[in-house]
Amino acid sequence: MNEEEWLQKSQQILSDVKEWRQVHKKATFVEIEEEVHRRMVQLEAQLLQSAAEESESREWGRGSDHEAPECPRCHVALSAKGKKTRALQGNGGATVSLTRTYGNCPKCGQSFFPS
Repeated sequence: MNEEEWLQKSQQILSDVKEWRQVHKKATFVEIEEEVHRRMVQLEAQLLQSAAEESESREWGRGSDHEAPECPRCHVALSAKGKKTRALQGNGGATVSLTRTYGNCPKCGQSFFPS
């Protein structure tokens, strides 16, 4: 996401909270807090996804300037097996999807997404 998209997303969340508040005029402080938190979790997930996608370690192998990571068990370079999307869950419960190079160890055969 570029800065303009972040501003739009933030403004949309603010607008959504204001709209929710108009509908829930008798909401308690705790209810307001829960609604704000629910909305902010969405923004947090986007921020996590964007930050992770900027990582140089997400792309490695053939055609990349980045060296292959090592298998943590065998300490040999992994073989790239293409890109796959992995779904992770952030602390707030929102799903974050990351597309990264997937690899396997030519020695032990373990396959995984390097960090």
